[in-house]
This record gives sequence, structure tokens and C-alpha cells, in this order.
Amino acid sequence: MNHRVVVTGIGIVSPIGHGVDQFWDGVKAGKCGISLIESFDTTSFKVKVAGEIKDYDPSATINKKDAKRMDRFTHFAITSSKYAVADANLTIDETNAERIGIYMGNGIGGLITIEETSEKLMTKGVDRISPFFIPMSISNLAAGNVSIELGIKGSCLTYNTACASSASAIGEAFKDLKAGYHDVMLAGGSEATITALGIGGFQAMTALCEATDPMRASIPFDKDRSGFVMAEGAAMLVLETLDHAKARGAKIYAELVGYGTTSDSHHITTPAPGGEGGARAMKMAIRDAGIKPEDIDYINAHGTSTPYNDIFETAAIKSTFGDHAYKLAVSSTKSMTGHLLGAAGAIESAVCSLSVQNDYIPATINFNEADPQCDLDYVPNVGRQKKVRYALTNSLGFGGHNASLIFSKYEE
Repeated sequence: MNHRVVVTGIGIVSPIGHGVDQFWDGVKAGKCGISLIESFDTTSFKVKVAGEIKDYDPSATINKKDAKRMDRFTHFAITSSKYAVADANLTIDETNAERIGIYMGNGIGGLITIEETSEKLMTKGVDRISPFFIPMSISNLAAGNVSIELGIKGSCLTYNTACASSASAIGEAFKDLKAGYHDVMLAGGSEATITALGIGGFQAMTALCEATDPMRASIPFDKDRSGFVMAEGAAMLVLETLDHAKARGAKIYAELVGYGTTSDSHHITTPAPGGEGGARAMKMAIRDAGIKPEDIDYINAHGTSTPYNDIFETAAIKSTFGDHAYKLAVSSTKSMTGHLLGAAGAIESAVCSLSVQNDYIPATINFNEADPQCDLDYVPNVGRQKKVRYALTNSLGFGGHNASLIFSKYEE
């Protein structure tokens, strides 16, 4: 079987807006979600900024008692999942629960809980560890809790491929639906790692931007970029077989048509020279979609604002598209949201779905001057109203994990 797969619901909790409408308004406005860190004291840290979510109340979507027994990354996962199901106008009950599944990605899991519990162990002793420590911190419990909250009884899997995690989850859900194992999949990712331990760990790797001006921190492809800006949040997509979506009269944002996944087999953190692994993922996704490279109108780049990634991803795009690379629009919405780590691929898949639906290409904001080795059209500062038939998004993770997804305008 080879079912067509469409996006019928989008749920988002992000630094630039919650829910699909508020988020998309933020994207079109070029809103910057980067700010000075408020969740812990950064006095002794070189890193001062992040994409924090400051206006989120889990009790709006989760029972207060249950919420106290969950880490923040699980809160985000449940809220975004409920938003997505509501947006899709999808009813889940005993008649269809076994035909609906959840594939979720996250890179780290309950880091806030791990940090707080470690401190409690060292200061108050082992007897003060909560019996909920393990269920709150292990990475699969985001998907597990979404399953419990929504009554979903199909496959419930968690993918951990670092910053490609949620793109991997969406891609594997796509393969599942194409093969007919489920009718509906809830797919995406969640992350909440803005803690002293999380920021400190990435700071020690010299991976994070140390700028203090939020408007000059996450600046992908800019010659002055110096590292990525950590962010938190979640995005979930409702994916359905086209037949199922049409049978229930669902609205359709976009069609998911291609998925490519590769491994660099090179280095734990540095991309393969020339972005070779990412190029193979893009080529694989294009083959999977049954289209030509020149059919792609827009690339939502991984675009992390690190010196290596932006150069190597640019090289990978040139390798994949040849002369067409210079006709493509390539932007990084991480300039607005920051880098959501394991949830990045999901939020950027939502961007691509909305881009093809609305014929709109988001900007790379706060862009001043291009790196000479980054010489493509990065849609500087102002988005564009332009026909977008095919949009591709890249997610490239530590360990050499690469995932590319292609979304197309839905046509009968």
C-alpha cells in the first residue's frame, strides 16, 4: 500500500506564540523570541540569552495534580498535542483509538527534574528523592502521558536523534501511514532544557552564543554568528492518510511527500565535510517525493547560527541543487524561535506546512551581513508572499543524524 499523507492539525507552544494562529502571526511579523534568561541566575555564566517561554501555564490544559508529577517537557508535549487534535477537529474514542498512534522526538528528556533531584540528593539525602523522579525524567514519558491524556492506543514511540529527533518522528510516522498501519499519527517533539545544567553543558562545548543583545544572538548565516541560542517548546502535527482525512471532512494544511534520513559517520558534533550527510538526506527526500530538485521552492534550513553548521548546510544545498540553489529561498526560523533541540524539526515542519498553505516564505531576521561562504538567498529580515508548491526542511543532529522532510501544496 502507498497511502498519501496529509497534515490536518498543528499544535505549538513556542517562544513566539502558542497555538497555530498566534505562532504563524509571530512568524509573519518576524517576531524575536530570544530574551535574557530569567529561569535561573546567570551571573556566573557566559551565556545570558535563550528562547524562554515566559507566559505558559500548564494548568490551562493539564490537571494541576497531574501536572505536578510531570516535567516541563511533558507539559509542553501534552499542551501542543491537545492544541493539534483540537485544530484538526479530531475526535478520539474507542471506535478509532487503536488506529491512532504517537511518534514523538526529544533530545534530552526531563533535565529540569534531573537537575532539581540531583541537588536534593546532595543536600537532603536519598530519602528525599520523589517516587515520581523516574517517570518525570525519562524521555518516553512525554509520549506516554500524551497517550494517557488523549486515549490513544496505537503505536507510541519515542525517537532520540538529537536535534533531528522530531523530524525523525514525523518521517517515521509518514512511513507508517503510507504503509497503512495506522489511519492517524500524532507526530512531533518537545524540549525543555533551559536550566543551569543544560546551558552550562552546551556552554562548556562552546556551542552557544555568548552575545548579550537578544537581537544579535541567533543570527544564522550572518558573518558575526557565534553559536546557537537554546530554546524550549513543542510542536505536534496531526498526520492522516488522505482517504481518512477526506472521509471525515478534515481541513488540509499540506501534504507530506518525502523523507530522507542519513548518518554522517564522521564526528560526534561536527558535520561531515561539505555537509555530505545532509546532502544525501535531501537527495533521498527528493527521490522519495518523486520530484526533481528544481521543484523545491523553499528550504527551511537547520540554520543554527553556529560557524560550522551554516557553512556546511549551505554547501550541502549547493551539492544537492546545483545552479537551482541560487534560485531557492532559504531561511532559518531559528532566528526567531531559537533552537528547540529535539523539537526543532517539528516546529520547522509546521512552518513548512503553513508556508505551502499560505504561499509565504518566512524571513531570517536580524540578518546584517552574510558570511562570504554563505552566499544563497537567506530571505533577509522581511518575509515574502510567493507561491510555494514544495518546501523542504532540514534537521541535523549531534552524532551525525540527518533528516529532511518535504511538504507540498495539497492538490486533489
